[in-house]
Amino acid sequence: MVKFILVDDDKNELEHIKSLLNEIVEDDKEICCFSKVTTELKQEIQNTDSRKVYVLDIELGNSKVSGISIAKLIRAIDWESEIIFITNHDKMFESVHRSIYEVFDFIEKFHDFDKRFKKDILAILDKNFDNKMFKYQSNNNIELSIYYRKILYIYRDTEERKLVIVTDNNTYIVNMNIKDILLQLDKRFKQCHRSCIVNVNKIEKLDFKEGYFVLDNGEKVYMLSKKYRKDLE
Repeated sequence: MVKFILVDDDKNELEHIKSLLNEIVEDDKEICCFSKVTTELKQEIQNTDSRKVYVLDIELGNSKVSGISIAKLIRAIDWESEIIFITNHDKMFESVHRSIYEVFDFIEKFHDFDKRFKKDILAILDKNFDNKMFKYQSNNNIELSIYYRKILYIYRDTEERKLVIVTDNNTYIVNMNIKDILLQLDKRFKQCHRSCIVNVNKIEKLDFKEGYFVLDNGEKVYMLSKKYRKDLE
């Protein structure tokens, strides 16, 4: 799934961009619209577990916050999501900010906008991208989608009797067992303990003697069993 984050203080412009996205991307998408920086927008930026495309108006009316400052917030923690600026500025402005914030494109509002926007979105969706995702839907219809590459490890909570999926930024609880979730994951995930699965691409160190592994973010997890040594080394 791709999540599109639109930020523009012109409601008509937001509706227009939404209609273009609905023409291009028929399903497996989510569109979130904001007219200014809110707590909800900041939370979206902080959560880097899903694939996102930000469409930012550079000038946001009388707001002290611009599209450029929002891009700074995004790039402070996220260099994978795409950013498209909607702008009236000249090429000098574009050349400076494209390189600083790795912007996918600058599109002028009143110059062939629809055509360029559609072309950009199709190009982004066609990019070679590790977009494999774990998808889950609970009994109360809460949907969850997480990039495999964002998952650090998964363990069984003995009190809740549910699985906890751990990423760099969040934890998610799913009502599954170890055996069933392994069937949904790819080969980068290995069982390392009767109650734990680890993303082997995230491992920095294995210590079977002490029974722990260390992740590339420095976290030490005491859920490593010699029983699974052959699969992990």
